Amino acid sequence: MAVKHELLYRGANTMLKVWLDHGESIKAESGAMVAMSSTIDVDGKLEGGLFGGLGRMLAGEKFFFQTLKANRGSGEVLLSPASIGDIIPLELDGFTNYVVQKDGFFAGSDSIEISTKMQNLAKGLFSGEGFFVLKVGGKGTLFVSSYGSIHPLDIGAGQEMVIDNQHLVAWPENMEFNIEKASKGWVSSITSGEALVCRFRGPGRVYIQTRNPEGFGHWVRQYIPSK
Repeated sequence: MAVKHELLYRGANTMLKVWLDHGESIKAESGAMVAMSSTIDVDGKLEGGLFGGLGRMLAGEKFFFQTLKANRGSGEVLLSPASIGDIIPLELDGFTNYVVQKDGFFAGSDSIEISTKMQNLAKGLFSGEGFFVLKVGGKGTLFVSSYGSIHPLDIGAGQEMVIDNQHLVAWPENMEFNIEKASKGWVSSITSGEALVCRFRGPGRVYIQTRNPEGFGHWVRQYIPSK
């Protein structure tokens, strides 16, 4: 079931506003709630049990979710992610699962299913996402968040697109991709500042973020006084 929502202050400070009818609920990352109607209750939830929580931690997500339910009548909820960036909705049809970057899951219909998927050795080491990634399926609305704005990149059948692994946000699980050097030689790859990239093959739509969190971390560290 689609979530009734509005995205506020689009760009670096996007906030999600959700309307819930009596009895409806959504789930969100722990700590996302900013404000809510008095008709709504918020509870911590360990979805998928202990192993589900541990799997999410290995995929870079938080151990617990929060569930917000309109128990005493309809109401609204305001949600914000911890980092600076954008939020987009993805409507899941019950057939196509999505792979989501670390910290990419933000909120979604209570009906969507969130699990972890183990990547092979090469992708786990070099994709930038680790050995475990988050897989989201089912039917309903998924909200993903990013560092920077989110850009949908449509790749046609038979086409390929090379994407820096630090800019990935979400992509369909059935899309093919390989990890490879950005340039022909390792020296050129490293000195170009790109090193490893992901080569995706269409058809499909990949969601990318306009900023690189690792690059921002390097930029900030040069201004932090050393002891």
